[in-house]
Amino acid sequence: MSHAISPDGAARELQRIQRWMQAVIAHPDGIAAGVESDEARREIDIALERIDEVVSPSRNLPSEERLAIYGRAYYSRLLECLRSVYPIVAQTVGEEAFDALAFGYLRDYPSRSYTLDHLGASFAQFLDETRPDRDATGAPKETWPDFLIDLARLEWAIGEVFDGPGIEGRPPLAAEDLLAIGPQRWPEARLVPAPCLRLLRFGFPVNDHFTELRRETGLREEPGQERSDEPPLPDPAATYLALTRRDFVVRRHALNEAQFELLHAIMADETVGQAITHAAEAVPDLESLAADLRSWFHEWATAGFFSGILHGTK
Repeated sequence: MSHAISPDGAARELQRIQRWMQAVIAHPDGIAAGVESDEARREIDIALERIDEVVSPSRNLPSEERLAIYGRAYYSRLLECLRSVYPIVAQTVGEEAFDALAFGYLRDYPSRSYTLDHLGASFAQFLDETRPDRDATGAPKETWPDFLIDLARLEWAIGEVFDGPGIEGRPPLAAEDLLAIGPQRWPEARLVPAPCLRLLRFGFPVNDHFTELRRETGLREEPGQERSDEPPLPDPAATYLALTRRDFVVRRHALNEAQFELLHAIMADETVGQAITHAAEAVPDLESLAADLRSWFHEWATAGFFSGILHGTK
């Protein structure tokens, strides 16, 4: 007498097999290690030599090799995704070295989301955690890992600004709106940052490096063509940057320290007067700051840094 499986039972069995296959093909040490892993055994506790009871062999391939094809494709897709998120990091260290870094990253930070949008979120953190130059006390001895970490932070931030909320479809605060504020009301005004405005502080001039490599990439005649004159890694230098987005294009704006402190205070919801006080601490010549403020705010309003203005106390 045969026993029919209910639709709910069949669905649960299919889900169990799917979870098992995911654990097996996503294991970084290969199919055999995946089958023996605790995650796979929680779903189907089966030895490697019996996996044909779960996945049938084909005419030409045994079950393990059939699964291995999916495993290679899985990691190939994830590596491709990370290269697309960090193309300048990959170009800086070279394709082979980047793939080794990326594969190590995937071992420590495997994909846990239904979307690949978050796959590279911890890459800069991974570079810091695994830097090879630490001495016996854990202190770093070289500067080049810091440069790569900064570069990874920049590329991830650009992606976040591109995918995040922006000002498309609504007008930003115009330069004329700033000029209309009376001098008596200006110090107590609060500027509302655009939702796509991001401020970044780096220890290296990664923006210049990013611009140079992207420009050189654009001059290549063939995709994947290797450069023969990779620019040397730059020396450490404090660098300040603002990111924003106009018409779905991410734009990078180099800042000096005073500009960074001014915008940082504005983004912290301080008044314009309070923000100017912070900026004044970063410049030795207050007269030059007073002369620069008007052009700075005009430039930033034109670039879409602000979405509105509030008057009075909170």
